[in-house]
Amino acid sequence: MSTTHRHPAGSPQPAEEGRTELPPNHVDPEVLEREQTRWTPLRIALWAGIALLGGVAWVMIAFARGESVNAIWFVFAAVCSYFIAYRFYSKFIELKLTRPDDRRATPAEYHANGKDYMPTDRRVLYGHHFAAIAGAGPLVGPVLAAQMGYLPGTIWIIVGVILAGAVQDYLVLFFSMRRGGRSLGQMAREELGVVGGYAAIVATLAIMVIIVAILALVVVNALGESPWGVFSVGMTIPIALFMGVYLRYLRPGKVMEVSVIGFVLLMVVIVAGGWVADTELGSQLFTLDRVTLAWCVIVYGFVAAVLPVWLLLSPRDYLSTFMKVGTILLLAAAIVVVRPEITVPAVSEFAGRSDGPVFTGSLFPFLFVTIACGALSGFHALIASGTTPKMIEKERQARFIGYGGMLMESFVAIMALVAAVSIDRGIYFAMNASPAATMGTVEGAAAFVNSLGLSGVHVTPELLQGTADAVGEETIVSRTGGAPTLAVGLSHIMQQWFGGASMMSFWYHFAIMFEALFILTAVDAGTRVARFMLTDTLGNFFPRFRDVNWRTGAWLTTAIMVAGWGTILILGVTDPLGGINTFYPLFGIANQLLAAIALAVCLAIAANLHRFKYLWIIMLPLLFDVLVTVTGSWQKIFSSDPKVGYWANHGAFKDALAQGKTSFGTAKNVEAMEAVVRNTFVQGTLSVLFVVLTIVVVVMGVVETVKALRGRGRGTHEDPVVESRFYAPSGLVAMPSEKALEKQWRALPLEQRTPTGGGHH
Repeated sequence: MSTTHRHPAGSPQPAEEGRTELPPNHVDPEVLEREQTRWTPLRIALWAGIALLGGVAWVMIAFARGESVNAIWFVFAAVCSYFIAYRFYSKFIELKLTRPDDRRATPAEYHANGKDYMPTDRRVLYGHHFAAIAGAGPLVGPVLAAQMGYLPGTIWIIVGVILAGAVQDYLVLFFSMRRGGRSLGQMAREELGVVGGYAAIVATLAIMVIIVAILALVVVNALGESPWGVFSVGMTIPIALFMGVYLRYLRPGKVMEVSVIGFVLLMVVIVAGGWVADTELGSQLFTLDRVTLAWCVIVYGFVAAVLPVWLLLSPRDYLSTFMKVGTILLLAAAIVVVRPEITVPAVSEFAGRSDGPVFTGSLFPFLFVTIACGALSGFHALIASGTTPKMIEKERQARFIGYGGMLMESFVAIMALVAAVSIDRGIYFAMNASPAATMGTVEGAAAFVNSLGLSGVHVTPELLQGTADAVGEETIVSRTGGAPTLAVGLSHIMQQWFGGASMMSFWYHFAIMFEALFILTAVDAGTRVARFMLTDTLGNFFPRFRDVNWRTGAWLTTAIMVAGWGTILILGVTDPLGGINTFYPLFGIANQLLAAIALAVCLAIAANLHRFKYLWIIMLPLLFDVLVTVTGSWQKIFSSDPKVGYWANHGAFKDALAQGKTSFGTAKNVEAMEAVVRNTFVQGTLSVLFVVLTIVVVVMGVVETVKALRGRGRGTHEDPVVESRFYAPSGLVAMPSEKALEKQWRALPLEQRTPTGGGHH
């Protein structure tokens, strides 16, 4: 899979017997720097144009106030901001904070075993990393946050990723790579001592359970009562298995070839899904209720996590990356061509209130935890310290994969936000309000939305049913979770470019399949990473778990983690208030608390490396994240408003049951009331646990930073330096000096420029 080349480090060495003399293992950093920073007139004009276009786009979004704003400005504002941030800010971080050295071997080289540690082409690894980090968050969070209007979400997604999310991903990946690919919990144990370390380990394990459960819940809500979607997504599993066998045995290394085959097969099953759903037998077989779907996802999560990585996870990564990036770029192109007008207010009526119909809570802090993965995500820190650092070829590639990968996820979030705000506001609220509020009928949904008293918003049962018919669904009412809303928005935009109204059902189910495939990748990858984390933790007490070849241990730890997130999933599916509406705030807060843990560990590491002048790069997002998450946790734990506080809601429903009431609030029967009591107890307990553990970790991170400033730091825990015996370019496109060195390597016999397994220490 790798296209890198093996050779001695430094200057050319004397040839071994029967071998030719080998080229250098890296390009001179000064030469590379000159090529990257040379300001020619054309380059100056290009960057001036990018800055000007981005500035105009931001003015149109943030300040122009007319009847509507054109969606094209969202695309330009995001893309121009990303280009500038990657070229200048991430480069500044690389020069001042991480300081990569391609003469050093990475864990993929010196621990290479062909299993977990495997040098992987930077472009393939970018796809793997993006597929693993990009789950429900960038799709769901922006859709839910559209309740607040388009401007707050847009600012946080773009500015947040530049200063916080991409910084965290890059630093965690780099620091883990320098430490043999160790997990976030292990790094915390080394950098923060016993108290901070074990608090981080417990927090990461518990939060991982919540994150995977919510990812799975989004899939279930997207596929519930949708035979077309169930068939299409179900068929992606045998397609991925075929791709795994094809890539390993039939045509090894043919990544592009197998991806094209997989894409064609995907298109076939999407179209076939419509045919199958129209038949009586197909409709009966694939129309599944959400509890049944939840159990299917639980079984899938376990099987996918214990199967060999090459059989299902890797081919799914390849396939989903092409689908994810391709679909988002297609949507962006459609927005540029169609230029849909956004009539949603820049800042909506619910921005200053805490009783929104989609999610409750004020703009601060809940917008920032609702838009989780699109701007800042602690889940990414687990991936960046999980599989990716064990596969990266060169230290300089960490910026492209870590910072660049997160920018792509942010772009996904912006496209999801645009899709959500491009549809009729009445339809948006009908789709995202809980079943308890809408009664699950078009009549109930119309009455509920019209009762909100929103200016210019009026829906009828006929409009809601007509929209459902147009996308080939029985209903769109209370299809919570964000995914169906995004699918309606995408189909609304795409049909104006391709096919007209008759193609809306195709584009809708294409989007549902895309989203489910998008999220399932994070479910199975997340379950596998969770297993690694639990195995590492148990290995501290039971050494047998350190044996990576002990299959009984792998199955046992997988079963424990699947049981954990599966329990939360079932609670969410049976929640009468709409599982995603009540559990997603917990997911958002937990995810951002995990980001605070990751940034605190990075702060301590950077301080022990004596990068004192540049600690603000980490402290800025850390302080904001702690402020947001602790405020959000405080409100969720202590608010007396049952619509906001978990314990207030828990107490209100518990008292109602004690008084013998058979219905209360939005719960219409005793069973529903008991479900609210049970779910709010779980949510409230976990909220307390998460915030306490996070505060402990952050405090210990600050303590270790102060010690380092006073000259009493722990020192570095980096692995000993090993001279690299590889060469690989650093970015997506090789620079001229890198191309010249690649050419030298290609002139060598294949056996001398192909890495071998086994590694060296």
